[in-house]
Amino acid sequence: MASQLKVHLGLLGTNLFFAANYSIVKFFTSNHLAGPFGINIIRLSVSLVLFWILFLIKVPEKKIERKDFFPLILCAVAAIALNQMLFIKGISLTFPIHGALLTLITPILITIIAARLLNEKITFTKAAGLFLGVSGAILLISQREVNAPANSVLEGDLLVLLSAIAYTFYFILVKPLMDKYSSMQVIRWLFTFGFIMTLPLSLKEFKVINWEAFTFDDWLLLFLIVIPGTFFAYIFNVYGIQKLSASKAGAYIYSQPVFAVIIAMIFLKEPLSLYKIIAAVLIFAGVYLSGKKLKNAD
Repeated sequence: MASQLKVHLGLLGTNLFFAANYSIVKFFTSNHLAGPFGINIIRLSVSLVLFWILFLIKVPEKKIERKDFFPLILCAVAAIALNQMLFIKGISLTFPIHGALLTLITPILITIIAARLLNEKITFTKAAGLFLGVSGAILLISQREVNAPANSVLEGDLLVLLSAIAYTFYFILVKPLMDKYSSMQVIRWLFTFGFIMTLPLSLKEFKVINWEAFTFDDWLLLFLIVIPGTFFAYIFNVYGIQKLSASKAGAYIYSQPVFAVIIAMIFLKEPLSLYKIIAAVLIFAGVYLSGKKLKNAD
């Protein structure tokens, strides 16, 4: 029982740290301390080093077969080169609450696209879920905040949506690899290939990071986004999937927008407008319906 509690607390902590990333990224970019790609390459490089150190002190793993390197590279493109780069750039342009709610579209897309790829019937319930989720996303994207650069927010929202689509394809592509190899082994290679892909795009922003302007609090925030918010978050997520199940561990993603909203409201003073509440209700309802299994339908 105590072991199960640790797993649940770990997953809850994982999504808390993921949620904090929204506001921390926005803080760094809004205060011109670092660009989004500069922050991302720090997250990738430090985590990559730690993943390889972890590999050196662990039990030997199954050797990756040559034929599986191409699927691994495709997953790295989707999960790191596209998902992470689009996400972090999008968050730097839009509001953390927008980003957190739009990211929640991912489970809906996974359900619908996976069903199509597996030639499963798209039930009325799943279609309704997709409609509600998309409606919530459109509501978020179409609204304008007072004193906010509308074009920038729109661009950011669209980039976050594109990152969710990229992650959807990664989630579907990576399943055969996760079934064949250990999760940590797959993630380590994803970070390795992803680092190589994103380094050329990130070097320019990394070189101009204003390190001299960093205060103790800024260094603390950078630590939070790199170690707990990336390295530990990925480890705890994998651990949770192994100890519980992918569905139970994945359910914790629903806590992420809640944490993100609270953090953004407290630390960035972002208002929780009525349209955001309505959009959240639509998206949560969409996620629920798209994943709902009906005895006589699915």
